[in-house]
Amino acid sequence: MASVNHLKGYEKISQSHLEHQYPHPKTSPRRSSTAVIIIVSAVLIFTFVTAWTLAASKLEDKNPTGSADSISTICNVTRYPESCFAALSPLNASKSPDPEAFLHLSLRVSITHLSNLSSSFSSLNDLHSQPALKDCLTLFDDAINRLNDSVSAMKSQLTMEKISDIQTWISSAMTDQDTCNDGLEETGWTAGEEIKSQARTFKESLSNSLAIVANMQNLVQKFGLTMH
Repeated sequence: MASVNHLKGYEKISQSHLEHQYPHPKTSPRRSSTAVIIIVSAVLIFTFVTAWTLAASKLEDKNPTGSADSISTICNVTRYPESCFAALSPLNASKSPDPEAFLHLSLRVSITHLSNLSSSFSSLNDLHSQPALKDCLTLFDDAINRLNDSVSAMKSQLTMEKISDIQTWISSAMTDQDTCNDGLEETGWTAGEEIKSQARTFKESLSNSLAIVANMQNLVQKFGLTMH
């Protein structure tokens, strides 16, 4: 029994000796407060960054900048977004494009497509034997004039009245093309694949131009601009 008590006493001494050599660390109240402050600050910073990111994302959607996103915003209102994007891609590098710049370029592209189509008709060998082809050339000239009027109207500040005029002129150009097609169908004349492709390209570009001007007021607001 004495040996057992001796061992127990030894255990107590050893434990006391260890605690003396390696005392349990005590947490300083000052360090504890600092840790709490750091954690709270981290949470606040994370919350701020998250809120700022969401706000920036919403602002970007509402006010797109000069990039592919801006072109997508414009082309999403059109019936042929792929051809629209291809036509407006030259403005992809612009720092501050706006709907008016996109409409102006779209109209210029439409004029180019129609000029190519008209040149193809003019080079046909059976032009003199098909009166409907001559009628088409006359209609194309009228359409080009209407589109040039639209471009000229954009040299000064675009207004709601001008938008209405441009819509009328583009619609008139589309009617000219439809009238040409109707005349060719009545005579049974069949266009070659190249002319069909050019006619289709012109139709799409003209449709895109009309869609852009028809949605101009809404697009201007999306870009954070105003109209008179």
